[in-house]
Amino acid sequence: MTPMFEELAWEQTPIGELVLRRRRLTPDGEDIWEIKLNDGYLMSSQFVDGEIALADLALAMTGGEALDVAVGGLGLGYTAEAVLRDPRVGKLTVVELIPQVIHWHRDYLVPLGTILADDPRCILRQGDFFALADEPDGFDPAAPDQLHDAILIDIDHSTTHFIDEASAGFYSDVAISAITAKLKPGGVFALWSTDAEDADFVAALQQSLTDIRVERVEFATPYREQPAFNLIYLGRKPV
Repeated sequence: MTPMFEELAWEQTPIGELVLRRRRLTPDGEDIWEIKLNDGYLMSSQFVDGEIALADLALAMTGGEALDVAVGGLGLGYTAEAVLRDPRVGKLTVVELIPQVIHWHRDYLVPLGTILADDPRCILRQGDFFALADEPDGFDPAAPDQLHDAILIDIDHSTTHFIDEASAGFYSDVAISAITAKLKPGGVFALWSTDAEDADFVAALQQSLTDIRVERVEFATPYREQPAFNLIYLGRKPV
């Protein structure tokens, strides 16, 4: 019988204690996969509507073929897997700060590991997404001059609720300008958030992007009567 709870990996990282675990709510229920950092959740497979919508909404705004997409944040891989489902995507670069999370995918410890690690279009790169956005080589040192059709970000809980306090300056107009510089003209920027709309962040987006909108993604949760929600911020680099 499959155990109700299983800790699959534990690592001490520079930003805290990282745990990968699998659990069930009932003996015959579905497996729930979770990544925890210290006392907080980085991601749970129980709630992935927002992560998938991040990819779907961004790519719905993105025209063309042989698309080059960059994603900041790997987690359990649901955003990356949704990107790869679009047949127009020719290349996906996923930048993840914590190397152990990449290893879990390459070692097939997580459900989507096979899909991501084995897809030749998908590059998993360890690094600081925001720091790389500010460097000439960008997200893929093998193609330093390559501009992207879409850049998607799912790193912190929101633009004001950070996984690590080092993120505090990453959502300013200066940081967004550096990221936008890695987009092709007409390319799409998108960011996932679990908090209410941040007017200051929208104002920062307006310095570099057009066609800005904020989409609310609602989903059911067994922990309260009202649906939970995520927000997806979207914008386009001027042509």
